[in-house]
Amino acid sequence: MSHEDEPLSKKIKTGVQEISREKFEESWENIERDQLNISFKTIIPPSSARGYFGKLEAEVEYLSGDLAKVKVFGKVYNIPRKQAAYGDDGVNYRYSGTTITAKPWTHTLAKLRDLVAEETGYIYNFALVNRYKDGDDKMGFHKDDERELCRSTPIASLTLGAERDFIFKHQDKKKLGLSDVKLPLTDGLLLLMKEPTNQFWYHTIPTRRLCKLPRINITFRKIVQNE
Repeated sequence: MSHEDEPLSKKIKTGVQEISREKFEESWENIERDQLNISFKTIIPPSSARGYFGKLEAEVEYLSGDLAKVKVFGKVYNIPRKQAAYGDDGVNYRYSGTTITAKPWTHTLAKLRDLVAEETGYIYNFALVNRYKDGDDKMGFHKDDERELCRSTPIASLTLGAERDFIFKHQDKKKLGLSDVKLPLTDGLLLLMKEPTNQFWYHTIPTRRLCKLPRINITFRKIVQNE
């Protein structure tokens, strides 16, 4: 797949340290330290990413009512973005006291699932789709450490649309003197969160007031079904 249309430079910020890198090659970029283990690369060029984005806008049906809410410390809040769940037949996903039954894969989500499998070698049976209408929509600090997630299969997070920052914070950052790790999630970028990342690191997508464009994020997961 050609990357000729990609930006010539991208940056990763690790605390006060800034690591510059040229446009992605075919090989993965990796950060592995202090129980953080992530890999990332651009797998879809901008022209194709725009096409996928448009198809998802037409296909994805987002959750509403109680399923569009989340319980935090006993209080119920509206999720500050749109959310949908798709996957194999019978797959359920549980988080924050909510159980979501996956809808059947749309044509485009199935194509993206297969592309991610081709790029990573992992087979996924569930996808959580988050739509951020602009920079006001956000995701708070949390860990993806639900019991039903297959620990040997990394969570694969695919970005389509507007760039947003992704920030990792170690659960013992003050005790260990660790800085946050900031990664810009750009159009067509695939991020793999490998073990033991979600045991020790929280992650968030904060607001970005100057961002006026939408973003769709798809996190592909392997759910272990109860017998």
